[in-house]
Amino acid sequence: MIGKLKEAASTLSNPYLKKWKEAGKAVIGYPCTFVPEEIIHAAGMLPYRLRGVGTTSLSIGDTYFGPVICSFPKCVLQLAGQESYRFLDGVIITNGCDSMRRLDECWRKAEEDIAGILPGYFRYFGVPHKTASYSFDWFEQEIRELIRSIEEHFGLQITDSALRKSIRLYNSSRRLLQRIDELRSGPEVRISGQDALAVVLAGSSMPRERYTSILEGLVKSLESAPGRAEGKNRLMLVGSASDDLDFIRLIEDSGAIVVADTLCFGARSYSDLTDEKDDPVSALSRRYLSNSLCPRMFGYYRNRLSHILDKAKKARVDGVILQNIRFCDLHGSENGIFERDLERRGIPCMRMEREYGPLVETGRIRMRLDAFMERIS
Repeated sequence: MIGKLKEAASTLSNPYLKKWKEAGKAVIGYPCTFVPEEIIHAAGMLPYRLRGVGTTSLSIGDTYFGPVICSFPKCVLQLAGQESYRFLDGVIITNGCDSMRRLDECWRKAEEDIAGILPGYFRYFGVPHKTASYSFDWFEQEIRELIRSIEEHFGLQITDSALRKSIRLYNSSRRLLQRIDELRSGPEVRISGQDALAVVLAGSSMPRERYTSILEGLVKSLESAPGRAEGKNRLMLVGSASDDLDFIRLIEDSGAIVVADTLCFGARSYSDLTDEKDDPVSALSRRYLSNSLCPRMFGYYRNRLSHILDKAKKARVDGVILQNIRFCDLHGSENGIFERDLERRGIPCMRMEREYGPLVETGRIRMRLDAFMERIS
């Protein structure tokens, strides 16, 4: 079961996605957890989280973005320019950060030189950076405009009934992921950090019904699985977009086990649920905009610190790894403050800056990990 999920997490495509496309169904890509997946699902389409997995060159990404910028959106544009995302019927870009916002204009510009790489449906979806009352009103209107745009382009209707059904389904899978988190961070660690991340990543490119069914079986098997943490340092991983299973493997090969995280590709994506009783669009607006765990949300540093401290205490971590992609202003600056405040509370930290994508600095990272393991041991 884990093997199939790992396979889906390690490639752009997977058997479930191929079967979906063979059935003539649409796939909509999105780069950030602030895009409501339930809307895409309610339209009868597959929400697909854009990733840069498999990137071996940045010749296209550097051409349109330039070199001194986060490598995550550059990898996404690189794959788009290589036509690796031909299976997408649409893309929704949002302002997760300034680098991600620029993916909208850079992708459009690249289409002028590489015809056919822009999907037929390509939309910018704005998300506020604050949670004031007027922000929720504005965001709700933005969601309604997104719904209308999808309906008009694809010639379909997204009903409230379909939205409610999608909300219930996604809540169900998020509860199961939360249960896996409990089995991961308890005294008897039932799943490695590498496998836990693979489980989450697989869900970003699979039909949600099938994914939820797999999670139900996985939870049952993990509840009776043997513990894995004996003699290992318990670590928590914090910071910017990280979907590299080899990076987690490298950490765990150093004599540790990652028992908790606050990554956007990880626990952030299922940390809270959507209200199933309220108006579905209003409920989605509140659920997605209230998620202040990402540093893109202004004025919530203390909330994010409190969240990390709470998770670290529950998971009984021995140390925290604060990682960020090079040139990530949001996580890079905030990780420095996290390091100060966590160390003051007696929690050892290691701050690491690295490029997104395949590990090219294995030796340097392993050396730093070994030193950190020695410190916390």
